[in-house]
Parts: sequence; structure tokens; C-alpha cells
Amino acid sequence: MRGNRRHGLPFALAALAASVAVAIPLAAAPSASAAEPVVVANHTFENNNIHGWAPRADETVAASTAVAHSGTGSLLTSGRTRTWEGPTLDVLDTMDKGVRYTISVWARLAAGGGSAQARLSVERRTAGTASYDQVVGNTNVSDGGWVNLQGQYTLAHDVDFLTVYVETASGTASLHIDDFTLSYTPATPIQTDIPSVKDVLGDHFPIGAAISVPQTLGEHARLLSKHFNSVTPGNALKWDATEPTEGTFRFTDADAMVDFAQANGMQVRGHTLVWHNQTPAWVFLDANGAAMTPTAANKALLLSRLDAHIRAVVGHYGTDIATWDVVNEVVDEGQSDGLRRSRWYEIAGLDYIRTAFRVAREVAPAAKLYINDYNTNVPAKRDKLYSLVSQLKAEGVPVDGVGHQMHVNVDWPSVSETEAMIQKFVPLGVDQQVTEMDVSIYTNSGESFPTPPRDRLIRQAYKYRDLFDLYKRYSSELTSVTVWGLADDDTWLDTFPVVRNDAPLLFDEQLQAKPAYWGIVDPTKIETTASPTTPTAVPTTSAPTSAPPTTSSPPAGACQVTYRVVGQWPGGFQGEVRVAPGRALTSWTVGWAFPNGQQINQLWSGAYTQSGAAVTVTNAAWNGGVPANGSVTFGFIASWTATNAAPTTFTVNGAPC
Repeated sequence: MRGNRRHGLPFALAALAASVAVAIPLAAAPSASAAEPVVVANHTFENNNIHGWAPRADETVAASTAVAHSGTGSLLTSGRTRTWEGPTLDVLDTMDKGVRYTISVWARLAAGGGSAQARLSVERRTAGTASYDQVVGNTNVSDGGWVNLQGQYTLAHDVDFLTVYVETASGTASLHIDDFTLSYTPATPIQTDIPSVKDVLGDHFPIGAAISVPQTLGEHARLLSKHFNSVTPGNALKWDATEPTEGTFRFTDADAMVDFAQANGMQVRGHTLVWHNQTPAWVFLDANGAAMTPTAANKALLLSRLDAHIRAVVGHYGTDIATWDVVNEVVDEGQSDGLRRSRWYEIAGLDYIRTAFRVAREVAPAAKLYINDYNTNVPAKRDKLYSLVSQLKAEGVPVDGVGHQMHVNVDWPSVSETEAMIQKFVPLGVDQQVTEMDVSIYTNSGESFPTPPRDRLIRQAYKYRDLFDLYKRYSSELTSVTVWGLADDDTWLDTFPVVRNDAPLLFDEQLQAKPAYWGIVDPTKIETTASPTTPTAVPTTSAPTSAPPTTSSPPAGACQVTYRVVGQWPGGFQGEVRVAPGRALTSWTVGWAFPNGQQINQLWSGAYTQSGAAVTVTNAAWNGGVPANGSVTFGFIASWTATNAAPTTFTVNGAPC
């Protein structure tokens, strides 16, 4: 049982949970077309009307006619002395809980302001405690033109203070905004006359969805409870959410999801106790507040923090959560020992994994404890994971299961590759689960569709069909399958690995069943299912959301490297590198030097080393071969401070490119 917290739901949420837990009468399937948006606020700042906007501190907010996105007026914020200062609007009496809003505003810097990065956020307070939700991340703005900041936001909490505001990531230049709109599209009722996925798979394994608190409200809650019997809090149980500062724990969001699951008879997967991402910086500071180095004292301190964190988080939920992803993404097939060179590994070696499992077992002796990773269908990756799990079990470390993430696409992987993944771990006698499945409609990072084309949705449906047929054949080995999201209106693949409109799940943005749903439920209906969306244009190459690409410029047909920042946020960014060597290669090594102290902490589709500014990336086992006119792409996550300029020179296999 969870201690020191109220088990009951707030009245409104409890009433909702009760309503979605009971049987729902069958009704005719509604139209999949979306309703017309309802505009709640439309601020054009004409005729000196500031529409209630105010400063966040002691800066000045006033109407201006110096520039305008439309008409003749805009809103100017001047006298900014801190980056977080900017225009703010009280929306407490405007926004309702559980409604998915679209928030849009146009922004630019005032004349002489140069360039900066702006972001759009929401501040909410409950009983005086403030929380900040980013709606649109860092976006390049300048004094040379207007940029649209637009995103979606669902208020999922009872609050007594709620504002929308614009700020900058750095610099304090005066800032104009114009043409602010706040709107929502009325929710389309879910289809109640179609089979529940959980019932179709009832003889095989539980089917789960990764969620956040908004998915426990309204039509999303009805969809979730109808089709799924397991949930995974997607972010609310990670370290940065549960223990942002040492010894101070937050469980509000995770508690709401666990309560919803219990009210609706659902299992809960706990994700995740240890990961190299989303771990607060304080975890890796030594006793003097400096960055840890690999010493015996720092190792002891780090493991003590890990011990305390797991005891607090797992102990808070007790038997309410029966399955935990104890460690996440700890394997790097590019390393000889197969272990990711994370800060955890640098300081504590393999002992951080041993400690995490042993402490979790002490706190929750009946829980199933998993090691979870991606690309486990790639032979090199699964072999390294197999070796690690074999070693841990031989040492008596209580690893109960292996989690296969299965972030795949319409063309990859094959059924045979996936079957080999499952078969590999059968001799170890561990449970296996598919923990984070989605099927992207894209096959490479250069594609982008305004809406999902019909043929991609059909290919996606057959991929779901084929993989779930495989899962069902191995239901004696697979104890659960979870898709990474409830519906296409909220998927991480819309921003990763590039920003574009993906549609990887079973239900579309209006919460209606897609061909992918029928791929699992009744494949005979795949081709006859109405397409939830209609493509309106041919594919286009997606543009970067932050810095423009930096490309070396050799003669045509020669080696060429394109580097770009795909997305950027305070302290971190996602990069992508495309290499067209101009000749056939059987293996490749790419090198560059970062100009501003950037540090890579994760890389995919290759293996990397970094010494100071110098970065070296080599091919993975499966992508070393590049044809004469071909190219290869890899991506990474890195940290930055102050400035994030792009490298200007590159080498491929030691030669300038």
C-alpha cells in the first residue's frame, strides 16, 4: 500500500473512473471526421487593446504599432532583465480540465534585438505549488520576421492559478507577440460498437498503453478503459519526475494514473527506475557539489542515492505496481563488453545495475523486475543483452524478465528477425514483454507527410497483424504487450527523430479505429476500413526546427556531410548527421570537433567516442556498407551551454569531407 497519501480519487475523477469502468451500451460508430475548432480567445492587439496580457515580473507590457503580424498592432514586452520575463495571460477561467487546446501565437524580437530562442509555456499552481509545462520548446526567433509558436495542451489537474506565457531561452531583448489564439476541437465520441482489443487478446496476454494524466480524462479515458487492461506511466515515474531534488519526492501524476488503473481493473507497469536520460544533474554531483569523477567515494555516494531513490519510489507503491522496468537502455552493442558508457557506468560500473535489481527485490519481493532496451531484434544488440542477463543471473542478481521496446516501422523489422529476438532469451528462463511498441509510417528521416497516406496506413496494419500473430504464437513466453501511446494525437514520434506528423498507433487523432486496429482485431477488414486521414500532398523533406543544416561543399559526386540540429531545449539538443561518401564503403568512421563544448550522451545507428571537443562515430554492425551513390544517417542527443554552433569541418575514414 502507498503510505502518506490519500488513496481516494478527487470527486470528478472518481466519478469519471466509475463511469468508464462499467459496461458501455453499444452505439453506432460515429463519423471519423473532426468537428470544427471552437475559438476561445483571439487577440490581435489592434486599437491599443492588450486583452489582459501582463508582465511576469517588473518588465513592461504595452500595445505597439512598431511591427505587426497582421493589421497594425502587436504587443511589446520591453525592459526585460531576466530570460523568463515576458508577456503572460491569465487563463484560469478560460481553460477547462480535460480539454485538449491548441495554443498559437506569433513572435519576433524588437528592432535591434538580433536573434534568440523563444518558447511558449503554461504555469499552473495548486495550493501554492507551481509547475511549468512547456507547450512549444526553444524556437529560433529574430528581429527580421515573425515565427509561429503553436502546440497542444491539456489541463489535467485541479488548479488555483493558470497562465500562458512567452519567454526566451537566453537574452533579454524586447519581444513582440501578435495574433494569439486559444482553441479546441470538440472530442469525437469513441466507437463503442467495435471489439475491445483486450478481449480479442484475452487468451494470450494483457494489452497495455503508455499514458499521461490527460489520457485518464474524458473520451481518452473511455478509449483507454474499453481497449486496454494495462497501463504504463510514460514519464511520471522517471527520476526527474519523482525526485527532482534530493530527498524531495513527487508522486501526484503517477498516483493519478495508478488510481485510475485500479479503479478500472488494470495492471500497472512501472517505468523506469534507472536510465541515462531524465536523471537530474544533482544525482551525479559529489559531496562538494562538483561533477563526479570515478572514485571509490563517489561510487559509494552514487549507489547510496540509487538505493534511497528505489526504496522511496518502489516502496511508495508497494503491491500497487507488480512490474518494474528496473534499468532501461543500458546496453551499447558498440562496446566490447556491451555496456553503455553512461554516467552511471562511468562512476559505478556494473554495480549500479546489480544494486538497482537487488534493492528493488528487497522492497518489492513479489514484483517482476525487468531489464528494458530497444533494437533487441538487431543481432548484435540482442547478443550483448543476452550476455549481460546471463551474467547477472549467474551472479544471483534478481532479473525476472527482458523488455523489448519494439519501436519499429512499416518496413522493419521482419517477422523472422523478431522471432529470433524472442527465441534468443527462451533458454534463460526469463519472462519477456513487449514494452513500448509503435509502428512508424516512415521508413527514413527524410520523409514527411502532411497527413498519413492510405498506403502507409495499410502497410502499418499488416505490420501490426504480422507481429501480433507472432506474439500470440509465443504467448507462453510473452506475458504482456504494451503500445507506446493511446492514440495518434499524442505520440513521441511527432518530434523524434525529426519533427513531422507520424501516426504510429491503433487509433487516430480523433480516437477512431485505424486499419492498424483491425490488423490486430480482424485482419479481414484491413482493406475495407475507411482511412481516417487523406493525404493532401506528396512527401516533402522535413525542415529542422532549430539551427539550419551545416553542409560541407565538395564538388558534385564527392564526399558530403550534412549536420543539423533537429530540436533543442535548455541544456540539450538532438542532432542528425547524414553522410554521402560519394563512393562505396564497407565501413565508415566520421569525425568532427564541437566548437562550444557540446557533449554527446546518446547516439543511435552507430557507436561514438568523444575526447574533449573531438567526436568519432563508427558504423553499427548492420549499416557499415554504403553503395557508391548512397548515404547513411545517424542521430544523437547531446548537452550544450550558452552557445550551440554547428561543427564546420568533417572527416570520413580519415579524409576531409
